[in-house]
Amino acid sequence: MLTRTAVITGAAIAASLPASQFLASPAYAAAVGKDPGPGTNPLSKKVREAVRRAEARARRVMTGKPSRNGWEMERVADDGGTIFTRPVPGTPLTGSAGIAVRMGDVETVLVHVVRRFHYELEELRKGDVIGWRSPGTVRKGLPESNQASGTAVQIRPGAYPAGTRGGFFPQQQLLIQDILSELDGVVRWGGNDHKPDESLFYIAVRPDDSRLTHAANRIRRWDETPGRGAGVLADVTS
Repeated sequence: MLTRTAVITGAAIAASLPASQFLASPAYAAAVGKDPGPGTNPLSKKVREAVRRAEARARRVMTGKPSRNGWEMERVADDGGTIFTRPVPGTPLTGSAGIAVRMGDVETVLVHVVRRFHYELEELRKGDVIGWRSPGTVRKGLPESNQASGTAVQIRPGAYPAGTRGGFFPQQQLLIQDILSELDGVVRWGGNDHKPDESLFYIAVRPDDSRLTHAANRIRRWDETPGRGAGVLADVTS
């Protein structure tokens, strides 16, 4: 039988977590166990109702299908899933002009990439960066599908159309390779793909790859250290 504490905790977790996380949580497993029957704690009804809402949210948000890099694509952004519009500090990309990306380590890494691009390659304006795109608008077998999972961004796609190379000067290409190098392969540039998309930067590791967490933690330390992180000109020849 569920205790009062477990019931209240389960309801709180169901209300606060994204649907995909709650449905994989111990609280969900407890909530969908054997029905305690009539006469038991009425708070258990609240847990079952929270479970019902979480399942409905999952059906509305999650696709159950991975993008090219193995992360699950989501149908919507800013609406109960794991993908939300986030600001890029130090750029005009704030508020509603931010970029829609997957929260957590992915956000930390992709925001860092966009910030370095803004500071060191070309100054960005509102609307220059596209994050999440609906699964129906991307080609599933190509790296652009990673946008549908919130794990990729396109920077000025109109200036660097897919299928063409040479949009960046040699010095700019060195800077891009420096960004990739400092992240230890966690991010890939579409300009290095067989079918190039020089506007595209995407997470190149699977969800369970510890390198992503290590890269994100390193970026957070840089952001707290004067003279480190995005905005500090790098010696790309070192």
